[in-house]
Amino acid sequence: MSQVEIVEVGPRDGLQNEKITLSIDNRVELIARLGQAGIRSIEVGAFVRPQRIPQMADSEAVYARTTNLGLDQRICLVPNLRGLETARTSAVRDIAVFVATLIPSESSSTTITARP
Repeated sequence: MSQVEIVEVGPRDGLQNEKITLSIDNRVELIARLGQAGIRSIEVGAFVRPQRIPQMADSEAVYARTTNLGLDQRICLVPNLRGLETARTSAVRDIAVFVATLIPSESSSTTITARP
């Protein structure tokens, strides 16, 4: 039997693109409501520099406060080794990673520049 896993990324991908920054309480409430709606796998945050993406600041606290929501997976985006270390110290079980090619549009969002 084939399986499809749907992961809700709104609390991470959706919020990181908004101009406002939600409080930890509001982010946890959003995740709780998604869980109440039946979503079992949710990307709850990202371990990134808060100076670059302030909407994801305090993802460690959001992760910790979503422990008892009955979700199957609470996933955090880990874009680099520093983020991975934060995930490890925060006891994150499930991580998301991304791989970017060195195309100019990609490198500007990851602060990596292509070298000739």
